[in-house]
Amino acid sequence: MSTTEALWPELPYRSWRDTVVTLQLWTQIVGKVRLALTPWLNHSWHVPLYVTSRGLGTSAIPAGQEILEMEFDFIAHRLEVRTSLGGERLLVLAPRSVAEFYRELMSQLRELGIGVSIHEMPHEVADPVPFPDDDSHRSYDAAAAHAFWRVLIQADRIFKQFRSGFLGKVSPVHFFWGSFDLAVTRFSGRGAPPHPGGIPGLPDAVTREAYSHEVSSAGFWPGSDAFPAAAFYSYAYPEPVGFRDRVVTAGAYFDEKLGEFILPYEAVRRAADPESLVLDFLATTYEAAADTARWDRLQLECRPGVPGRVRPL
Repeated sequence: MSTTEALWPELPYRSWRDTVVTLQLWTQIVGKVRLALTPWLNHSWHVPLYVTSRGLGTSAIPAGQEILEMEFDFIAHRLEVRTSLGGERLLVLAPRSVAEFYRELMSQLRELGIGVSIHEMPHEVADPVPFPDDDSHRSYDAAAAHAFWRVLIQADRIFKQFRSGFLGKVSPVHFFWGSFDLAVTRFSGRGAPPHPGGIPGLPDAVTREAYSHEVSSAGFWPGSDAFPAAAFYSYAYPEPVGFRDRVVTAGAYFDEKLGEFILPYEAVRRAADPESLVLDFLATTYEAAADTARWDRLQLECRPGVPGRVRPL
């Protein structure tokens, strides 16, 4: 296996589609536990998961006066549930229904002394079925899940490099289990008009709070039935006049249906320098948003960070 294949493995959506759907629902159950126990943070930043050295984790979740932490391990293929009192449970990641996953996890949490109830209806998915009733989604392709995580490692690393070149408000690099994507968002500092809402399964109040301020947002997602291919994306809210007409990275294009710039993952895999291509996509699409919306770029931007070196003033 070449270095490129190891870092940027194949990820054809249709070949692991059933696993994508099941895994998205499993991550929603875990994410909703974090949502139920964590104080609300601006733009729903209290709900995502984070890329870890073994998969996707919640980070520390308040559980009374203690801490709960959960991590999807895509090396050993298990969900690890840990508390600050030393309690630990393991839930094997294997073909099993969403209903079974839900029942077992909630049972494990009760055994660890954590009483929590979650909203049992999935968000942002087609034809949602309450978790306790979903016996149809039960696929788990371990190799595909591992490959997906390997791509997330590279995307997370590159997004963090891109994030370091901004002095203004910028989100962490985080994985949203509702939309099932890794994202990073820059803010102009200005408020935005109320979002129209209408995202399936997501209350409009949540959407409007998330988009309360003007943003340029970019991310990576594995694809969906509506867009069956892995891709990097970038969009602006509100979309400035002229944004979609800007020339960006070669190989990227504006998708009229999605309302976003798209850089196909396959184009990244085939590139001579995948990292440089992704960084250029992030930079040129951000510039498209910032220039057409007249952001104060001089006050908001800085040189990208260098490990171990203080930012020059």
